[in-house]
Amino acid sequence: MGQTVGTTQQSAALTDDDLDTLWRPLTQHALRKRPLTIVEGHRCTVVDSDGKEYFDGIAGLWCVNVGYGQERLVEAAAAQMSRLPFTPLSRPAPVSIELARKLREILPGDLNHILFVNTGSEANEAALKIARQYARQKHAGQNRSKIIARYRGYHGWTFGANSATGQAGRKVAFEPLVPGFVHVRPPDLFRLLEGLSPSQAARELARELDQVIEFEGPESVAAFIGEPIIGGGGVLVPPDEYWPLIREVCDKHGVLLIHDEIITGFGRTGAMFCSEHWGATPDIICMAKGISSGYVPLAAVGVTDEVFGGFLGDPADRVHFTQISTYGGHPVACAVALENIALIEELGLVANAAEMGARLLDGARELQRRHPVVGDVRGKGLLCGLELVEPGTKEPLAAPTVDGLVQEAQARGLLVGRNSGTVPRLESLLMLAPPLVVEADEVDHVLGIVDDVLATASA
Repeated sequence: MGQTVGTTQQSAALTDDDLDTLWRPLTQHALRKRPLTIVEGHRCTVVDSDGKEYFDGIAGLWCVNVGYGQERLVEAAAAQMSRLPFTPLSRPAPVSIELARKLREILPGDLNHILFVNTGSEANEAALKIARQYARQKHAGQNRSKIIARYRGYHGWTFGANSATGQAGRKVAFEPLVPGFVHVRPPDLFRLLEGLSPSQAARELARELDQVIEFEGPESVAAFIGEPIIGGGGVLVPPDEYWPLIREVCDKHGVLLIHDEIITGFGRTGAMFCSEHWGATPDIICMAKGISSGYVPLAAVGVTDEVFGGFLGDPADRVHFTQISTYGGHPVACAVALENIALIEELGLVANAAEMGARLLDGARELQRRHPVVGDVRGKGLLCGLELVEPGTKEPLAAPTVDGLVQEAQARGLLVGRNSGTVPRLESLLMLAPPLVVEADEVDHVLGIVDDVLATASA
């Protein structure tokens, strides 16, 4: 990919002071550890400042769906920036309207109304606010403010989204958080529902949600929020009956269903949106990451006709949604997203994610058969998790050992994810989610490196 001399000079120029000048997330700066500095990328490969190449097995942060170096996205950004670099969504650019129209076309059900924001956290934050305001206006005289979420789920870093998050490691330092959030068990068949069939587990979890709504009082509950597949909290794939049953419980009590598709949207799981696998369309859907493949910040919230209708009325009644975002629906971001979705469709990346995902999961399950340190393999499409355990037990593999495996993979030229900083002790999952442009030989290459790395765990 060239530029080796220049990038090496960049690496040499990084001083000790630079290590603290940029405050990096999830990093203990007292360790004085130099970061892996990435300077360029192409398809599924990124290059560091020393010129070393890595296969990006986690697509940035689950987001570079179309791969690196897609010039069409660069051209779309440049053309829009030249034409109109900014206008607020209150007086939108045509491209923002066009993107909203495109999302309405590809979203399931009657999710026909689109609100743009900037990040996944903001999308979930907006969805929670929509749910609360809608519930108060729809159910006059009731106090439908509570949000039910799930342990191990992650919904973002803003205060509302963080309150919905069910990971102590991502929230305890900021408590007390926003009141009115209740959590229920996640669909963790490996640890929480041992001895039950998937169908039995689904019914048990639906019963639990029904009971919690009854205990809290249906007249106090606005919404239930969940990732269709819990991502960073453990790649927890629900039984097939789970979401249809959850949908029934929500309908029974007049509770809105919010799907957080920040990770799972735009082809990641082998469907354009993960909820399509189970035919359980939410009332509100949250999108980010793959909407622009990470090329520019953009996120969106889609709502049904019913939810949107709850905000219609006389201007004097002030029932409109009372939120505004300076950069939400930024014309440059919308132009990139439109071209990104076109690439996903033209390149057949949803089908490729299904095909290559099956290859990846089959290979990961073969690794499980060969390496006792792999306790469980979970996933759908190009979203795969290998839960590492002490051999012969379900005891999570020690964090230093897992860290060592991640570093070993990096040394061998593979970047993998790990669910660190989530739930204490339950942080032994290696995660694979490559760009959706990945090909068969690249999947095999990734599996080969993971095979070699796992072998070191028992050496």
